[in-house]
Amino acid sequence: MEIIADLHIHSKYAAASSAQMTLENIAKVAAEKGIGLVSTGDFTHPLWFREIKAKLEEAGEGIYALKGSNSQTRFVLGVEIATISGTGGVFDKSRATKKVHHCVLAPSIEIAEQVNDRLSKYGDLSIDGRPMLNMKPSELVEVLYEVSREIIVFPAHAWTPWFGVFGSMSGYDSMQEAYEEQEQHIHALETGLSSDPPMNWRVSKLDKYTLVSNSDAHSLPKLGREANAIEVTNELTFKTISDAIENKQVKYTIEFYPEEGKYHYDGHRKCGVSLSPQEAAKYHNMCPVCGKPLTLGVLHRVEDLADRPEGYVPKGAAPYVHAVPLMELIAEAEARGTASAYAQDLYATLVKKFGSEFNVLLKANTSEIAKLSKRLALAIENVRNNKVYVKPGYDGVFGVVDPFKERSGEDKKEQGQKSISDF
Repeated sequence: MEIIADLHIHSKYAAASSAQMTLENIAKVAAEKGIGLVSTGDFTHPLWFREIKAKLEEAGEGIYALKGSNSQTRFVLGVEIATISGTGGVFDKSRATKKVHHCVLAPSIEIAEQVNDRLSKYGDLSIDGRPMLNMKPSELVEVLYEVSREIIVFPAHAWTPWFGVFGSMSGYDSMQEAYEEQEQHIHALETGLSSDPPMNWRVSKLDKYTLVSNSDAHSLPKLGREANAIEVTNELTFKTISDAIENKQVKYTIEFYPEEGKYHYDGHRKCGVSLSPQEAAKYHNMCPVCGKPLTLGVLHRVEDLADRPEGYVPKGAAPYVHAVPLMELIAEAEARGTASAYAQDLYATLVKKFGSEFNVLLKANTSEIAKLSKRLALAIENVRNNKVYVKPGYDGVFGVVDPFKERSGEDKKEQGQKSISDF
């Protein structure tokens, strides 16, 4: 049995999150999207953790469900944690503050409670659903493993400029540099919205890690914008997730087009400047409008660390598919706003007819979709075949997907991307 898992989201208690991010709403929307397993997010926040304990019950070892509900959505205890640390000596340029975000998954409510107790010594957990702790990445892993060696830790959105482990603004050049002696306990890396597997495959030292993709959702519509397919042979348990990550058994990942991510290209939002790494180099990575430093994006950092050419596919690499959220495609195909009654009704009709959003995007026969909307069927077909154009995002500005305009010279599927029928 295949389960789609989104292992990194946020609750209503995280900064810039929607008040609609409740356990009940998350379970409902996850089911509509076809997500079988979703992170609780933010379990370190005292008020959210109280809700988790009151509203969830165990439905498999380390797996939880809503109490008194027939919802098939399952939860795993998860949180994103920010570590903040200074490194290096007085004359060392690396002395700059390092801010790195990490995803943490706990195998039980009891262990999560112990984690909260230990981490409360490093920062105020009640300020934000994503706590900011005064410690190094290696210290975080050490503290967590002192609580339980079953805990899963991996870097969140590894390449983003400000808070990624490889970020251009405060990151490191290797996992070993970031996690030091604790790197042996890191088995996965979250690629983030602005990168996809082919970009990560260009860096040979990342071959040992399982590439995972998650939504980092702060609102209900963003759930599942990236996700992981995991094969479950028996009962779904925490060990199922752990084995998939530690043994590189993620079946495939569902990816944003990386250009759509808001940090793909280099740029300066204030001046409306967006540049490829090659273009940015011509200006010495400075904004050609105001002369200030550009925010160097994910593609730039991949180019910095890459030791392989574009198109390289490591042996045994898990496949992936690109997808564009269904409401975005409906809005583009029907020229209606995502909040319009027409778009909402069409979405509901599609989900009811085909079972879930992922079924519509990845599996449904487009001739059947065409009976409801011919242009939507064409848009979905184009996405499945990688025949779309994406205006790249930069410096916090999301890219824009046009499913009716093909990429110049890129009318074939990328290496590694497959049709869902190939799985």
